[in-house]
Amino acid sequence: MIDSKLSTPMNVATSKLSYDDFREIILKDYEAAVQSRYVSLLGRKEVLTGKAKFGIFGDGKEVAQIALSKVFEDGDWRSGYYRDQTWAFVSGISTVYNFFSQLYAHPSLDADISSGGRQMVAHFSTALTDENGAWKNQTLQKNSFSDISTTGGQMSRTLGLGLASKLYRNNKDLEYLKYFSNQGNEVVFCTVGNASTSEGVFWETINAAGVKQIPAVISVWDDGYGISVPNDIQTTKSDISEVLRGFQRDNNAYGFEIFKVKGWDYAGLCETYEMAAKIAREKHIPCLVHVTELTQPQGHSSSGSHERYKSEERLLWEQEFDCNVKMRQWIISSGIAVEAELKEIESTAKDLVRAEQKRAWTDYRKLLQSELDEAIHYLSKLENEIVELPLNILKSTTEPSLKEIYSTVRQVLRDLRFESSAEKDELYTWYLEKQKLNQERYNSKLFTENSFSPLEVQVVEPIYSTDSPILDGREVLNACFEANFKNDERLVAFGEDVGKIGDVNQGFAGLQEKFGEIRIFDTGIRESAIIGKGIGLAVRGLRPIAEIQYLDYLIYALPVLSDDLASLSYRTKGQQKAPVIIRTRGHRLEGIWHSGSPMTVLLGALRGLHICVPRNMTQASGMYNTLLRGDDPAVVVECLNGYRLKEKMPSNVGEFTVPIGIAEVIREGEDITVVSYGSTLRLVQQAAMELDKIGISIEIVDVQCLQPFDRTQVCLASLSKTNRILVVDEDMPGGASAFILQQILEQQNGYYHLDSKPRTLSAKPHRPPYGSDGDYFTKPSVDDIIETVYEIMNDVNPQQFPKYLA
Repeated sequence: MIDSKLSTPMNVATSKLSYDDFREIILKDYEAAVQSRYVSLLGRKEVLTGKAKFGIFGDGKEVAQIALSKVFEDGDWRSGYYRDQTWAFVSGISTVYNFFSQLYAHPSLDADISSGGRQMVAHFSTALTDENGAWKNQTLQKNSFSDISTTGGQMSRTLGLGLASKLYRNNKDLEYLKYFSNQGNEVVFCTVGNASTSEGVFWETINAAGVKQIPAVISVWDDGYGISVPNDIQTTKSDISEVLRGFQRDNNAYGFEIFKVKGWDYAGLCETYEMAAKIAREKHIPCLVHVTELTQPQGHSSSGSHERYKSEERLLWEQEFDCNVKMRQWIISSGIAVEAELKEIESTAKDLVRAEQKRAWTDYRKLLQSELDEAIHYLSKLENEIVELPLNILKSTTEPSLKEIYSTVRQVLRDLRFESSAEKDELYTWYLEKQKLNQERYNSKLFTENSFSPLEVQVVEPIYSTDSPILDGREVLNACFEANFKNDERLVAFGEDVGKIGDVNQGFAGLQEKFGEIRIFDTGIRESAIIGKGIGLAVRGLRPIAEIQYLDYLIYALPVLSDDLASLSYRTKGQQKAPVIIRTRGHRLEGIWHSGSPMTVLLGALRGLHICVPRNMTQASGMYNTLLRGDDPAVVVECLNGYRLKEKMPSNVGEFTVPIGIAEVIREGEDITVVSYGSTLRLVQQAAMELDKIGISIEIVDVQCLQPFDRTQVCLASLSKTNRILVVDEDMPGGASAFILQQILEQQNGYYHLDSKPRTLSAKPHRPPYGSDGDYFTKPSVDDIIETVYEIMNDVNPQQFPKYLA
């Protein structure tokens, strides 16, 4: 471990710079530090005065971030967190104006360039796509992956962002992708708070980065606390770099280069980051920079005061060792500048910050005022005493919000529900137009909304001939993957057991030998890291298939999937995308573990991902073919008990497509619609044959995708024919089956066609016990399906279908 002790002026005599150039750099850096500090101080005031909702700032970290920014080059990547404002300002990722616009939640990408008002302040990102959704040239800009608030959540994607550089350097077939890399020379710079190093995702990432030798520089900003909890409670030995000593590389093994430097030591920080970046960029060796003795002058956020938990002694120390104070002292003591010069710099910086804050606030108010004026204009036309009070309230509002404006308009429209007039119609028409605008402001871009959407991929039917071989389903899947890997050099696949043995169910069997370990490889058991690797690779132009071995293991990676991947398009208003495919398998394996179908968890947590639930491996293959031609992320859940069932091999196995979000009628019937997916679908098919014998004809619909759900309303069409419905799956009661029923009855207005009570049939509200008997009594069986359908028909015609069970 390298422990920087530099706390004296750099040796100007040996510098390649002239003294004047050197002095100018130092003073510009000091100006940037002062400017950023004023942003923090003024930002907190704006929150406390009620202009903004919440504030979290980067005060106390200014000098370290200035040093880091010096080695942050075009093409490099930032995977940081909400203390990085100084780095963002100096590197051009954001500006003071953009910062305050985000603080006020200005719903425009022109003002809040990172999120268009969707993210809280200090959450930075850069646009990676143009207005048409096409990738921009990442080598010509400093790239910032969109921040998230999840503690330590920025760690996992660092793996993929850095691994991409290794692949671009070592795989010559990727040289044509010049928009994404300059021969793999890019470094990913990750920042994390010292308290967040207690999170599991931190340790997964550190371990995986060491194994893969990721070109990353990971900075730990150590200000001694995690909100009120000090380091001695957070970390063994109270020192993360001491704990990580075992990761230090040596002559016998790969590992990290670990640096330790004080956060107020400008010279030491500059030297440290220069060394770390050089090692990571040239040698592809990961580096960890532990920046100690940082302060947090305003406490954790605008929600509380750090005086409540810091001692008098600690507070006095923080005043003395404030990085800006120490840099100021160093500049004066070194003779670089005198007091008067620094005061002038400070005054100028303060004036600039105040001017940019006022400009951001004025622009935000203009937007609000414009819509307020329009609302008042239309309301004033209504000659009705009901309107007088709400209209006067709006007129007297000094600091309006869009919520107040549109809530008032909606209230007036409700109150005038019995009135008819041209003026009311005019108000309503204006309101509907503004609703479209507000939909775009606050509800758009959950998925790709352009030609790169997988929903736009042309449907290509599978082709069969009389001599098409009938094989295990796993062989169809294997052929699909092989065809796609041949056709697209960007594809990579990884996960536990994916490489050498070709995954536990042989979907990738033999493919590592054909395409090499650089494209198909094994990982350790670290689900968060696997997903993060996929996210980072995808955002850098590659097409990763990240495998999670079993569906219940997906829960280990849920924070990364939910907080980062699923919200990425939405929180950047479509400026960033990560088309990673998560491949997993689940459903009817017997036993408490690996046998659950937690589709409710996925539906609730993963809005922003397509959730595909194919009934067999041919359908799965078609879905993979479709998803690989679009730019949205997705989860594909293969049926665990379907790999050795026989299927016919299409001759165009790598080309045919299954449309995403389109349900399919796989058996026509007259009496009742049974909707299902995945493994239970085969049970429904078996039940159908038994029900035929007793005079009940069921129509079977395979939903195929849970998100998006049945875009062409196949379920509704079937229900309108049979007038009865049963939904069958093996999630827990009230889970995915309830979601499906809600979609059909409420969203598709299927309740109009009901002649019988709609029913769901799901698993019991606990995990299945081990063994076939446990499975039979826990999850829907063929008998359960037959009897539930029979009960529905008994209600319809008790004479033809008399009760035979009490």
